[in-house]
Amino acid sequence: MENRNKIAKHNARFEKGEVTYKVGMNKYGDMLHHEFVNTLNGFNRSLPGNSVFATEPLRGASFIRPANVKLPNSVDWREKGAVTPVKNQGHCGSCWSFSATGSLEGQHFRKTGFLVSLSEQNLIDCSTKYGNNGCNGGMMDFAFAYIKDNKGTGSVTTTHKTTELQMLDSQTSSQEVKIS
Repeated sequence: MENRNKIAKHNARFEKGEVTYKVGMNKYGDMLHHEFVNTLNGFNRSLPGNSVFATEPLRGASFIRPANVKLPNSVDWREKGAVTPVKNQGHCGSCWSFSATGSLEGQHFRKTGFLVSLSEQNLIDCSTKYGNNGCNGGMMDFAFAYIKDNKGTGSVTTTHKTTELQMLDSQTSSQEVKIS
């Protein structure tokens, strides 16, 4: 009931032009905030020294705005076909794998014009040696290192439940997207 009231108040503000988006009920709408957090949030920062990055210093990057380029005010990548349908990690604390695959799916689309839905399960199952902890948390950076070292990762349609040896051997599985 609490969320229905929040939704009604927010959408009334939308109708008045005070906010730019509407909200609605979904399968989590009957949960209180603390119930949602306890059920679905589970960030677990990997311990220092427990990853391939332990010996590498973190490197930053600076954004330099390109000269003489006119950018649009907004881009809806869904309209361009660059975004897969919404995926659901359920109770598995694997948001890191969804973040990694989502970013690569978009970049792959921009490069090739083809949208490929990548396998989060492959990262959850196979990147533990890189510092990820499956459903108990992980980091996008570790997923990227795993994908780069394995010369790619599979799509949802090419990743099958096989033995760990087969999944980890880039010679025996189809790699849809590569990081170089």
